[in-house]
Amino acid sequence: MSGATGDIGLIGLAVMGQNLILNMNDKGFTVVCYNRTTSKVDHFLENEAKGTKVQGAHSIQELCAKLKRPRKIILLVKAGPAVDDFIKQLEPYLEQGDIVIDGGNSHFPDSIRRTKELESKGLLFVGSGVSGGEEGARYGPSLMPGGSPAAWDSIKEIFQKTAAQVEGDPCCDWVGETGAGHYVKMVHNGIEYGDMQLISEAYDILKRGLGLSEDEIADIFFKWNKGVLDSFLIDITANILKFKDDDGEPVVSKILDQAGQKGTGKWTAINALDAGMPVTLIGEAVFSRCLSALKAERTRASKVIAGPQKETFRGDKQQFIDDLEQALYASKIISYTQGFMLMRETAKELNWNLNYAGIARMWRGGCIIKSVFLGDITSAYTKTPALESLLFDDFFNKAVHKAQPGWRRIIAQAVLWGIPTPAFSTALAFFDGYRSEIVPANLLQAQRDYFGAHTFRVLPGKENAKFKAGEDIHVNWTGRGGNVSASSYVA
Repeated sequence: MSGATGDIGLIGLAVMGQNLILNMNDKGFTVVCYNRTTSKVDHFLENEAKGTKVQGAHSIQELCAKLKRPRKIILLVKAGPAVDDFIKQLEPYLEQGDIVIDGGNSHFPDSIRRTKELESKGLLFVGSGVSGGEEGARYGPSLMPGGSPAAWDSIKEIFQKTAAQVEGDPCCDWVGETGAGHYVKMVHNGIEYGDMQLISEAYDILKRGLGLSEDEIADIFFKWNKGVLDSFLIDITANILKFKDDDGEPVVSKILDQAGQKGTGKWTAINALDAGMPVTLIGEAVFSRCLSALKAERTRASKVIAGPQKETFRGDKQQFIDDLEQALYASKIISYTQGFMLMRETAKELNWNLNYAGIARMWRGGCIIKSVFLGDITSAYTKTPALESLLFDDFFNKAVHKAQPGWRRIIAQAVLWGIPTPAFSTALAFFDGYRSEIVPANLLQAQRDYFGAHTFRVLPGKENAKFKAGEDIHVNWTGRGGNVSASSYVA
């Protein structure tokens, strides 16, 4: 359109929207902004965006008129109906090939639907995960775009220049088709839940188990942040533990122990159950937040339900702290192993072509789970793109084997102290289950066949005339049952 000078439009002038606009402006792009409350547009232009190339629009029509073709418009509004409402408002002013980008925390099935709906009208849709909070949006977030593949060439330069940069690589790449961008962001958030729970359990063990002060624990976290656990969350945890109120007490010790959640971790856990994938650590992290919400019940239980007598730790304290570092590292490896297994299963189900090395690469900077560790995951999937599990990669296989003795000692000691470690413990349980050629599911399947005629299959090498390989077998366990089996082996 002649006279149009805007490179990209953005709707939604809350903190994330404003910071992303200023970031894109810094990278040389002309951004046109719009907000439903138009007074916010004028206020933004007169204050935070003063002296920039940012342009304002007071209507959807004006916004679209100011954008170069193909139009590219980012929605940073509340997930849900608001996104659909704005898409409907935009449609009359868009032309074939124009691109609508949802940068909110939308649920991936909504992005699958929106991609199909807009493509049927000749428009393109991108659902993009945006991670890194306010600071990330302002100075370089991790961006995870997916949706209509034809949109990527038009948005690639803006997205990759706006994203965080690590060792010269942008923390942004095309993720995959339809809802893949928001799906990968959902799994990212689930992994974030797991990382935060593991760190909280380590803090609890050091505080209640060893009896250390917040300052002493902070020093341990600062040291850990120089090694294999080097990450954004370890770094901010150390800073949080050091932060004092005016009376000299650590602020963290004054915070009510009830955790909130916005639902993305829960979505990951539900998706794992739907996919039949054992993403146990993220599940435990979500349930731990649910348990924390029962503050009144926990307070009552603490007075009437006794645990073990607390004994002073008499072992080697430094060895214990080193063991805890390894337990945290190993558990984190398990969590990411599970997260990537879930993505692989969903990609297979939905026929997405996900780039796992690319996903790990775009999480190395600009986002909440950024860490040195993600460079190792990038290497693993670069070397073996079809890798079934991180535990089959030499680097992670050796790391978990090295961590194993300390990991077991930590969990054993926590159990003896009566300190709950749901995330540490489920990580080890998954590890022990995953490395077991035989698990007791044979008995489970026998029970299912006994009470529900659900059938079973015979172990290779145990076949005979009665138990044939590859057949669904039902046994009349009591002599009173019939020979008719249930219709589904997996029911």
